[in-house]
This record gives sequence, structure tokens and C-alpha cells, in this order.
Amino acid sequence: MAAPVPLRSDFDAYGLRTLARCARDPAQTRRLLALSAIYAGGSRSAAAALGGVGLQTVRDWVVAFNAHGPDGLIGGKAPGARPRLNVEQREALRALIEQGPMPAAHGVVRWRLVDLAQILFEDHGVSVSEQTLSRVLRALGYRKLSARPRHHAQDPDAIPAFKKPSPPGMAEIAQAIGGKPIEIWFADEARVGQKNTITRRWAKRGTRPAAPKDQRTASAYIFGAICPALGKGAGLIMPRCTTEAMALHLEEIAQVVAPGAHAVLLLDQAGWHTTKKLIVLANITLLPLPARSPELNPVENLWQFMRDKWLGNRVFKSYADILDHCCHAWNTLIDRPWRIISIGLRTWAHRF
Repeated sequence: MAAPVPLRSDFDAYGLRTLARCARDPAQTRRLLALSAIYAGGSRSAAAALGGVGLQTVRDWVVAFNAHGPDGLIGGKAPGARPRLNVEQREALRALIEQGPMPAAHGVVRWRLVDLAQILFEDHGVSVSEQTLSRVLRALGYRKLSARPRHHAQDPDAIPAFKKPSPPGMAEIAQAIGGKPIEIWFADEARVGQKNTITRRWAKRGTRPAAPKDQRTASAYIFGAICPALGKGAGLIMPRCTTEAMALHLEEIAQVVAPGAHAVLLLDQAGWHTTKKLIVLANITLLPLPARSPELNPVENLWQFMRDKWLGNRVFKSYADILDHCCHAWNTLIDRPWRIISIGLRTWAHRF
């Protein structure tokens, strides 16, 4: 029988019992008390009985205590199985996700788990199930999200140039208005009609939930503008998008701008926004966004929020019913300035 491993000599029974009283880890407390019994002259069998373990486990405690002191007796988490994908393979997977598939080379227009698993097997010789691959992708921070439409003719350099260091023309506007406080506003229009949107909803996996869908064509337009920094907005419900409707909307915005302040209104380059026939009031300056770049306008996110919360999955009985629901949705939003702030703030616009 192997000789027992002696305990290190720089501790004693009293010292270990003192440490056990102060220990926060229950497992460490139990092991310290068991080893203190050995320091007090007790047998290894008595220490094993005190710790509720076998002699081999007591031997492991002694080895750990001799090597690392009391910290060696702190309960640790088992390392578990070796990861299926190593660091290099995870980085290759990340690169595949970021680059996206090439239809001519990969035969698909979006990645599926089965496609990624096949590439990992062919390029790295590792076989991964779809369930494991899904957990790995989630651990890397990826989720399956709905893609936002992007115009095919969008200039890839226009958006970064507009954001950095501040929207072009902002300095000239500040100089022209003579040092007045500036409010950054965003404006856009949304069509709401009887051919309504169907939003996502919770349902059991494997099913496809149903939602009402109307085929009639009555509709109205919400002219909405927000000042995210101050959590306020101004809106109108109009039957059509015209220059006259936009002029009325500008009048509505001008009334909400703080006295003595000047509003810089960022909006897209729709015809009724850029026409010379549009009458722009003295306390507003229009600042067009780059062409085909709706993602710069946070009001787009506001429309999605309103449809998901109040306007989607509905059948409108008539045009008057559309107006009532649009007014209710917009007024509810205006009563929640924190929501306007959280959805609308953009660092590139509000750092000016």
C-alpha cells in the first residue's frame, strides 16, 4: 500500500479551522475541516469520514492543498468536453457569415445551417450537427434576423460620407441662423391602407399562424417628424403625398419647434420634399439625405414599431377607420417621449 502523502508544514489544525470559519465556499470549508483533522493527529480514514468521501479523494485534497494552499481546495467547475470547433474553425465560420454566400459558387443566396456544416466538413474535416452549429453561432453573437431592403443602386460611400464628421451643410446652417439653438428633426411618410401589413407573432414551432388580410385599396399617409434629442414630434394624416400636404406638415413642425430655436429637418429626396414650390418656414431648414439611403432616417424604424404595436394585423372598415387608427397610433407615440428617444437617437446626427 502506498505511503500517505504528508501535509505541508506551514499550516496547522488551528489555522485550517480558522480558515474554514471564514471560507465562503462550502466545499472548501468541508475540505479544510477534513485536513485539519489530519493535522490534529487523526487518521486519513477519520478525515475521509468527516469529509464524506473516500481515501483517494482525501489524497487528492492533500495533493491540491500542498500545491496551492487553501485556494487549491475551492470547488471548481469541471472543464467539460472539448469544443467541437476550435478557435481557427470558429473564425472561419465567422468569416463565412460576414461575407455571405456567392450564389455562383455555393448554389444558395443565404446560408443555411446545413450549408455551413458541409463547408466545415469539406474545408476543415470536422463533422458538426446542425443543432451544435446553431449553438456555436449563437455563442458567437449571431441570430437569424430579417434583412432590410437596400436599393441596388445605392452609393456605398454616400452614407459614411454623410455621417462623418457631421451631416454636410450643418456648419453652414449654424452660421446662417446666427447662433440660434438647433433642433435636429427627421421626417418621413408612411402609407397605411386596407391592404395592411402582417407582422410576426408567437406561435408553436412547425405551425404558420394566420392573420386577417384585406384586399381593398383605401389608404392614408402619415406625415411624421420627430426630434429624438427632445423626445417630441409633429404629425398629420393626409390622403395623398403632395407638395401641399408637405407644406401643411412643415407648418405643424414649425409650431412644435421651441421658441427662438431653429429646426434642421433631415428627410429623403422625394419630389414633394425637394420641389421649389414648397414653402419652407423661417425656423426650418431642409437637409436632404443621400439618395436611396432610407436607413439613415430613424422614422423608418418608427413606422415599423407603430405597425408592430398598433397598425398591423388589422382590417380597416373604411377610410374613416384608417384615420382613427392612425391618429390613435401617432398620439400614443407622442405621449411616450422615451420611445421616440430610444428609437430615434443617432450618434452621427446628434453629436453636432
